[in-house]
Amino acid sequence: QVQLVESGGGLVQAGGSLRLSCAASGRTFSIFGMTMGWFRQAPGKEREFVASINWSGGSTGYADSVKGRFTISRDNAKNTVYLQMNSLKPEDTAVYYCNTVLHGTPIGSWAQGTQVTVSS
Repeated sequence: QVQLVESGGGLVQAGGSLRLSCAASGRTFSIFGMTMGWFRQAPGKEREFVASINWSGGSTGYADSVKGRFTISRDNAKNTVYLQMNSLKPEDTAVYYCNTVLHGTPIGSWAQGTQVTVSS
């Protein structure tokens, strides 16, 4: 089984930036060729899609709420996916998770995530 570990969260003021990382370890061959995605869950809300990237990095997708502010990327040699978050807003406050994605659906187990808190 592959383990995904998210990191890079923290407390930032509105307008600030953070870069999240999602590192895969263990049976990393299981994510070979897979699309990866970032998701987030705010207190009292359902988990929602944030961004996705295919294996080559040539195709990305974003939720409307983060388009133009967030950028997803990946380094397959390092088995790591990144989420660069700029112009952060208080409504971006959530726990951020990464996962493998198949046909638009997260299919792996959820890890602990990383907390992002944006103060106004």
